[in-house]
Amino acid sequence: MPAPLTLDGFRADLAEYLYQRPDEVDLDEHPLQAGLDSLRIVTLLERWRETGVDVTFVDLAECTSFAQWWQLLNARQGGTT
Repeated sequence: MPAPLTLDGFRADLAEYLYQRPDEVDLDEHPLQAGLDSLRIVTLLERWRETGVDVTFVDLAECTSFAQWWQLLNARQGGTT
């Protein structure tokens, strides 16, 4: 069974695709304005699905910040991390 997604892991995943350090990721920023395109979002989505999070591209598209992404991802995996 894969390890659950943590906030630190979430930030590290975002940082990889934003070419930043995890502590530089602004969770209040809009994903598209931060520089993510649909291909990168789908790649992240697949990575998070591998941890057991049940989420779709449409779910993420309805969110307006990385913080909302985290809230959704955390809730979908049971909100335990």
